[in-house]
Amino acid sequence: MEIKKVTDAAFRKYGRTIPEFDFSELVEKLAETPLPEGVVYEPSVEFLEALSVKGKLETAYYGELPIQIGYCNGHNHLLNAVEYHRSSEVDIAADDLILLLGSQQDITDDYTYDTSKIEAFLCPKGTAVELYATTLHYAPCSVGDAGFRCGIVLPKDTNLPLDSRHAGYEDALITAKNKWLIGHAEGGLDAGSHIGLIGENISV
Repeated sequence: MEIKKVTDAAFRKYGRTIPEFDFSELVEKLAETPLPEGVVYEPSVEFLEALSVKGKLETAYYGELPIQIGYCNGHNHLLNAVEYHRSSEVDIAADDLILLLGSQQDITDDYTYDTSKIEAFLCPKGTAVELYATTLHYAPCSVGDAGFRCGIVLPKDTNLPLDSRHAGYEDALITAKNKWLIGHAEGGLDAGSHIGLIGENISV
């Protein structure tokens, strides 16, 4: 699979790089977070949210909405699923990592998605990107055998447990607050997840 760069023109339909904020302190603090053999995701981490960049992101980037800063870390080479939100997500690479991305517009009327449409992008250490609300994504992938640490910024309470059961139409894809998920049959997802990825479970 061809791996492009987040600075390539092909990335523009999925998001953009964010040069206007200084994420160096956040990248430094992310180095203190765990690096498991699998993948771990923490939506909200107090010592990351204590950094000054949080206030700047809330004010200037999320239009004064409250946000959360967490991380997704580990070792991974597979797509496994795609998710999307009703809001942009900001990812900050604390290590070199690869993002597997697609477009919500390519989801069919019966909520399937052809994995051959996925594109891969290298996000170098220290780079921050916005992934638009219509961008399909999931856990980052490792570069070679190295692990990755990635800061994740989203509106507050995103990915927290749901308050009620959801079923029917697109509602059936909701697996957490502000999270719509389509899984692959080989992705090892929880029972009840919508399995709608058609084709190869992409590996990089």
